[in-house]
Amino acid sequence: MFEQLADVFTSAAFKYLTAVDASPVSNQHEIGGLVKAGIGENLGTPDDGSQRKIAATLVYLSEEEGEPVIAEDTVTWYDTRYQDPNRAPEWRLYYKSNDVSNRFEPGDFFMIAATHEGTLLMIFCPPGSEYEEQIRTLFGVRDAETNKRGLTGVQVGRPGFALPVRLMFARYGIEIGSDGTDYLDLILDKFGANFPKTKDFSDFARGLTRDISPIDTPDTALIEWMETEESAFRQLEKHIVQQRLREGFGDNGDDVDEFVRFSLSVQNRRKSRSGHAFENHIETILLANSIQFDRGARTEGRQKPDFLFPGSESYSDTSFPGEKLRILGAKTTCKDRWRQVLAEAKRIPRKHLITMEPAISEAQTQQMAELQLQLVVPEAIQASYQPAQAEWLMSFRDFIDEIHGIQR
Repeated sequence: MFEQLADVFTSAAFKYLTAVDASPVSNQHEIGGLVKAGIGENLGTPDDGSQRKIAATLVYLSEEEGEPVIAEDTVTWYDTRYQDPNRAPEWRLYYKSNDVSNRFEPGDFFMIAATHEGTLLMIFCPPGSEYEEQIRTLFGVRDAETNKRGLTGVQVGRPGFALPVRLMFARYGIEIGSDGTDYLDLILDKFGANFPKTKDFSDFARGLTRDISPIDTPDTALIEWMETEESAFRQLEKHIVQQRLREGFGDNGDDVDEFVRFSLSVQNRRKSRSGHAFENHIETILLANSIQFDRGARTEGRQKPDFLFPGSESYSDTSFPGEKLRILGAKTTCKDRWRQVLAEAKRIPRKHLITMEPAISEAQTQQMAELQLQLVVPEAIQASYQPAQAEWLMSFRDFIDEIHGIQR
């Protein structure tokens, strides 16, 4: 489902952290200026001195960390001057030390957003990083100047490009509220309280979406199928995890090692499942379009391209024209992993890679072009790229048309 920012968030603001914001000395951290930035109105400013406890997701994004660091916590919103009737209210947001706050530093980029469900999303990342550019792009402030004296408000209600917003954040491991569709009963009727095979769940997720043609609109189909599967899987995962937590771990229910093993298995399943789901939906679209290909076929050096066209038999036949061979790598996120695709088929100098990653930097896409790696990005996500980049990008529809052209 393609959404405007206002479909997910009520307000947002950003800044670069000061030394006070990121002080490691105190066990408490505070952020002020939310009222001026427009977020205080959504959090509420009662005049009876009451504090509000707000559920918050804190996220630290860094290339050094590799995977996002996420902390689910409760923050406190209150008026620090309530006891002083001679001074105007000063509302601040306090949050405790955790895995995220232990990592950020003065100067880091910070985005805070309030959701329609009344929760907060707080994202931190190094300044000038690709993560900052992506977060700015998702919030529509890629080139916005920063208020040096405090938070800069984001106009979430202004018209902008529509993106699969929840799916974009799910790439960072962030679950934002709900799109209002409850699939749990259908899932439990089909699979019970168990994790099914990814292929079976992908098939099931496609059946939950509206009637959409993978032939007429392959880009839209890919995004909607991925978004539906992501939402459905998180609902099943939440149900299973809650059930497991109620049961406890070990004979006495307090085995820490068993709990850690369970937690790691949940995280690892999330990572691997998303990539396999992406390939499953791509495969279904290619089959619907009568494309000849092999999935996971081997080439030289035991390399295994995600998709090889028209297949391994033609690739290994040296008399088959090299200009009619193609490979397509599939990665939900690129980072530096896009270079892996370059070594996957020596007979094919120009490689293709399909991704859902928004706003990859111009420096990265320039390197890709120089190394003959053609990026394929679903049409809706291309809006997050700079105009010059978008001219070079291929959509999934473009790629399918190219394959049809050489397979006729």
